[in-house]
Amino acid sequence: MMLRVLLLTLTLFSSIGFAASPVVLQRPISLDTGSGELFGSLLLPKSDKPVPVVLIIAGSGPTDRNGNSADGARNDSLKRLAWVLARNNIASVRYDKRGVAASLAATPDERNLTLDAYVADAVAWGKLLKADIRMGPLIVLGHSEGALVAALAAPQLDPAGVISLSGSARPVDQVIRQQLADHLPPALLLRSNEILDHLKAGQVDADVPRPLEGIFRPSVQPYLISLFRADPSAAFAKLSMPALIIQGTNDIQVGVADARQLKNAKPDAQLTVIEGMNHVMRIVPKDVKEQLESYNDPKLPLAAELGQRIVRFIDGLQPH
Repeated sequence: MMLRVLLLTLTLFSSIGFAASPVVLQRPISLDTGSGELFGSLLLPKSDKPVPVVLIIAGSGPTDRNGNSADGARNDSLKRLAWVLARNNIASVRYDKRGVAASLAATPDERNLTLDAYVADAVAWGKLLKADIRMGPLIVLGHSEGALVAALAAPQLDPAGVISLSGSARPVDQVIRQQLADHLPPALLLRSNEILDHLKAGQVDADVPRPLEGIFRPSVQPYLISLFRADPSAAFAKLSMPALIIQGTNDIQVGVADARQLKNAKPDAQLTVIEGMNHVMRIVPKDVKEQLESYNDPKLPLAAELGQRIVRFIDGLQPH
């Protein structure tokens, strides 16, 4: 959803110095949720003892397990992050959300998607990993909207740690309002705010102007209603386990202020602000053209500090 807003409003590894890499098992993995089968990818470093495992939860809209989106982004951000972890003896599972890519059949009609279903799926994946004898401590990592899903799922999973990567601290309707306010002409902005008011109140709004259909088409409105009820800061404040907040200074979708608000909500959380990093985890200037190009450049290396910081956080977790 936030990517849709970005595209509408704007158009409308550097290698980390690792030791020798371990042998990594790469396998498909699936989960029968009882309401559809979900599909993902497992990276498991070869080890004589259980290794930490990160459940990676993708961001908003039709974003798949690799961080790519049918809305117009192919950057492999989550896939590259998974390999950074694997090279540091950390396993991971990343998966296509229900209704997306290989998991499309689990909920083929987006009118039936809800935030609660996404949270339940994350909990089910986490329980699967906690029951796997090959796995050590579970860490739940969410990117963008996935950070909210991670925060909501964590109390049911009691993971060793939670990582919020480019996660908003504000209810998503507030984020959308801000993004649209910066770019829409007055008449469309007025109408978009009216639609947001209705959705926030739990009411659908069928009168969507064509330029706003990418964000507010009627079929996605039930999901938005469920999403807008959630308060990311409140969810984050309830977490009892160690948490890491990571935010880039050149992210044009979520700002550093959101990261600091999450930190205020959970003062014992660790906060890392990465200079120059954008929403897809690359070091990119704030120039709009270069930003958009980075969303479709899978060869562009991830910010080196990102992997270093996540690995350090996981290495520092106590047995749980």
